[in-house]
Amino acid sequence: MSGRRRDADDDLSLNHEINVTPFIDVMLVLLIIFMVAAPLATVDVNVDLPASNAAVQPRPDLPVYVTLKDDLSLNVGNEPVVRESLGIFLDRLSENNKETRIFLRADKAVGYGELMRVMNLLRENGYLKIALVGLEVVSSPDTAGPSETTGETPAPALNGSGNN
Repeated sequence: MSGRRRDADDDLSLNHEINVTPFIDVMLVLLIIFMVAAPLATVDVNVDLPASNAAVQPRPDLPVYVTLKDDLSLNVGNEPVVRESLGIFLDRLSENNKETRIFLRADKAVGYGELMRVMNLLRENGYLKIALVGLEVVSSPDTAGPSETTGETPAPALNGSGNN
């Protein structure tokens, strides 16, 4: 008969189990990809930053770091840059968007005059949104002075010049 129901001992019974092995395989591959890619997204220029107790500002997705090292050389991200070509390099990196906030890092040993020269160079090239970067200082009520944190990634501590 065509309207007959199947018996319970039929081979076509439903299987209600979920195979999670492919899911675990995909998750492990994603974990490996992120473990390899995460260190590549950081700035690795060694610089001795001064400390600041200003409120920490949120960072953009793709920050542009200009670093002034103690030997007065400039780096943009991890790339060394000659001062004369700083504007061209930043234009290419920011896709000619002059509204891009530039995070300026300077070594503690760099004089104020040299820092101002780099800030003026950024302004001459049309980049007016400059944030100074320092180490975050954490102070507790029962300690006499501030103590520096030991984090490797500096937080933008001051909004140096320019408009928000």
